Amino acid sequence: MVAQDSAKPPLVFAYYVTGHGFGHATRVVEVARHLILAGHDVHVVTGAPDYVFTTEIQSPRLFLRKVLLDCGAVQADALTVDRLASLEKYSETAVVPRETILATEVQWLKSIKADFVVSDVVPVACRAAADAGIRSVCVTNFSWDFIYAEYVMAAGHHHRTIVWQIAEDYSHCEFLIRLPGYCPMPAFRDAIDVPLVVRRLHKPREEIRKELGIREDVKTVILNFGGQPSGWNLKEEFLPSGWLCLVCGASESLELPPNFVKLAKDAYTPDLIAASDCMLGKIGYGTVSEALAYKIPFVFVRRDYFNEEPFLRNMLEFYQAGVEMIRRDLLTGHWGPYLEHAISLKPSYEGGINGGEVAAKILQDTAFGRSYAADKFSGSRRLRDAIVLGYQLQRVPGRDLSIPDWYANAENELGLRTGSPTALMSEDTFFKPSHPEDFEILHGDCMGLSDTMTFLKSLSELDVILVSGITEKLQKRERKAAAGLFNWEEEIFVARAPGRLDVMGGIADYSGSLVLQMPTREACHVAVQTCHPSKQRLWKHALARQNAKGQGPTPVLQIVSYGSELSNRGPTFDMDLSDFMDGEQPMSYENARSFFARDPSQRWAAYVAGTILVLMKELGVRFENSISVLVSSAVPEGKGVSSSAAVEVATMSAIAASHGLNIEPRQLALLCQKVENHVVGAPCGVMDQMASACGEANKLLAMVCQPAEVLGLVDIPSHIRFWGIDSGIRHSVGGADYGSVRIGAFMGRKIIKSMAAELLSQSTANGVTSDDLEEDGIELLETEASLEYLCNLSPHRYEALYVNQLPDKILGEAFLGNYADHNDPVTVIDTKRNYGVRAATRHPIYENFRVKAFKALLTSATSDDQLIALGELLYQCHYSYSACGLGSDGTDRLVQLVQVMQHSKHSREGEGTLYGAKITGGGSGGTVCIVGRNCLRSNEQIIQIQKRYEGATGYLPIVFEGSSPGAGRFGHLRIRRRLRLRSK
Repeated sequence: MVAQDSAKPPLVFAYYVTGHGFGHATRVVEVARHLILAGHDVHVVTGAPDYVFTTEIQSPRLFLRKVLLDCGAVQADALTVDRLASLEKYSETAVVPRETILATEVQWLKSIKADFVVSDVVPVACRAAADAGIRSVCVTNFSWDFIYAEYVMAAGHHHRTIVWQIAEDYSHCEFLIRLPGYCPMPAFRDAIDVPLVVRRLHKPREEIRKELGIREDVKTVILNFGGQPSGWNLKEEFLPSGWLCLVCGASESLELPPNFVKLAKDAYTPDLIAASDCMLGKIGYGTVSEALAYKIPFVFVRRDYFNEEPFLRNMLEFYQAGVEMIRRDLLTGHWGPYLEHAISLKPSYEGGINGGEVAAKILQDTAFGRSYAADKFSGSRRLRDAIVLGYQLQRVPGRDLSIPDWYANAENELGLRTGSPTALMSEDTFFKPSHPEDFEILHGDCMGLSDTMTFLKSLSELDVILVSGITEKLQKRERKAAAGLFNWEEEIFVARAPGRLDVMGGIADYSGSLVLQMPTREACHVAVQTCHPSKQRLWKHALARQNAKGQGPTPVLQIVSYGSELSNRGPTFDMDLSDFMDGEQPMSYENARSFFARDPSQRWAAYVAGTILVLMKELGVRFENSISVLVSSAVPEGKGVSSSAAVEVATMSAIAASHGLNIEPRQLALLCQKVENHVVGAPCGVMDQMASACGEANKLLAMVCQPAEVLGLVDIPSHIRFWGIDSGIRHSVGGADYGSVRIGAFMGRKIIKSMAAELLSQSTANGVTSDDLEEDGIELLETEASLEYLCNLSPHRYEALYVNQLPDKILGEAFLGNYADHNDPVTVIDTKRNYGVRAATRHPIYENFRVKAFKALLTSATSDDQLIALGELLYQCHYSYSACGLGSDGTDRLVQLVQVMQHSKHSREGEGTLYGAKITGGGSGGTVCIVGRNCLRSNEQIIQIQKRYEGATGYLPIVFEGSSPGAGRFGHLRIRRRLRLRSK
């Protein structure tokens, strides 16, 4: 119990509670209860029902004020967050009325004579406290800037100011009382860690079960979702025989089967959780902390788009208390295997559960004047840190020096490692002759690639895991799943596909531009094995699903993807291959998109499984056997280096090889583009897949994207080198800005075609003859009136006839009214949205010219002028991206740092080293491409840029350098495990 100093007067605490769910309110109860026991007054500002507080605290020192100052995450149902609605609701709740809120809260704080403000974790409360001259502290395991940052990238940059404002509000907080399972929260100056904040138990397990009439031998699961997923009907057969389910939060009108028991709305859930044998629900701080505290196994289903979850999930699994259920099995009632697995666990959390008392003591001491804050960073530095990389979970397997400090610390404290088992690759060790001792290579060649050797080694270690039955505490679930994926006595097919560095061309690919792409050293490996359905090792839930159908063994696709630990996606995916069929024909691409979109935590599987559907639809392939797939990618996601293309190309290559299909690299790339366009639903061009499939090490792939005509490979002169530096801002071709710029370009093409047709029509109507208008001019207009690719329009024709007639912007509804359609099969015009047209149209026309000039310069005489001109072309491309709205603060900063290096006194007086830089790929973050002289001094300057960027943002960027062969050059490996003696 927190003891009050009798010599000091009672304090008045104002405690603000976020409007997101009851979990925050329930942990506030524990902290507030101890403050009140110490003799202080606590005014709670909340939108939660009174009973959440009054059930635990019956005291005249508790004051409840029903005000909602934020909205948290808006949920479409118990498992689905609506990202755009969340941002719009927050704007409506906290941004639009901000000035009124601040004035009201300052006045209220003064009226109650508040001594101290506590926030969990309402941003504006910290600013209001500062304006009122009152100290404040936050108590939380996550902050809303971190959560909303992902939503901003999906919803478009017009909401970006919300994240910055939240971060600035938090920066007024004195320090953070940080709860276990915490997310990165760089907006706070300092943090004090406390144990779990958990509500106390009122009654023992035996008494609760007796009150409910549940015998001790009856297995009981508590269903704790805070509401039900939409369209969900509970059925008796969902539970194993003899089980009982206690249902929290069920509506009064809901009718339940006899083995389900409806609990009262105000039932005290900690007692009920402790009285159960396991819990089934969604991950949140309240459910995880109570499962750990009372050693109750937790069967969880992932929520969509909530960045708090991966950190809580890792904590849950670290203490052997978690079992993940895929959403499909939750909704269809295949619960048995998960519940049986859960009760076999032995949760091992032995840490403190008195976080409420500890936090209350810290708050009391701070309010009385004790200083806990280290004051180690200035306010401006904290704010810079708060804007780091959009707060996205970023990870490059095997390259720990690139991990931000806060990420590495969180990882190390849990004792976890993440990513695929990829070794650090230095310039000297990437290509090295070696032979995989554990596998016999029946076909193909490792080509001396160390990452391929490492991947084969990781496969052999999976066999060890399976044979020896290793059950180490930290063994990752994905490794366990992979260990049972393959039959080690049968052949396995392995393919490899690199990412790509966009040297020139970028988003102009969808307009038919020439592009120059370099395959990266980092690559994705995929291992595939096929077998008769009766011989496949099925995961328990997949077997249960198949048994429920009563049809016997049928072909099943099982996928394991490494690197899911600190991202909100499942590590495994499985489906019956018959699910791809609609009667006698493969399902439509539209239905496939819907199929994979049902569970966003498994949406990643569309990149892998989608290759099978495309082969079925485009080549007529029929898959009669089961397929097991292991994906291990060292191409980091969200960096603009084509991680998705690498996965698609490697997967399709391995599946094709395993089924005896001979698909040449260009065709394979076009098929993979269909995966991304039609199954995933991302409107990318084809250059990513082409570079991954057709590229060569240390060469630039020159390709005209009409649709994919390879001109050849361009040697990189020995005195020139390219680097990629990651900004840390997450890039997505599925993001709103990329799609809107693409739509703007296609709108521009349609308008130009219409204008050319009108000019042609006027010429004919006015009786213009060849004497008045040269025949070539007529032919040009005819060509432009039927323009298939925007890049086929020359810059001078664009400037002479069309630029002044193009609108700067146009409303989608107005465009459709005038032109009917923009003729792009992979994007849809939003009638209520304004689209930039002129800049989006101009960019590919001029980019095509810049790429042609760049290609010609690479073969010109070696000189400073050559390098300066190459660099200038990169700069022009970069600023053209920005004019389209595809820039970002991080990439702009990196380009500026290159310019600082280039124009420094040392570079001017001596031999220049770095000459230019540009944003790459789809823009809006991601990676910057840099061109420079191939020398030691250039590498030193790249390192300096890394350090300066880290100093400005808190994020040490990843550097991409070097190259490797594309999937076509690599081919595939057909391997078999060597027989060996195993100890008994």
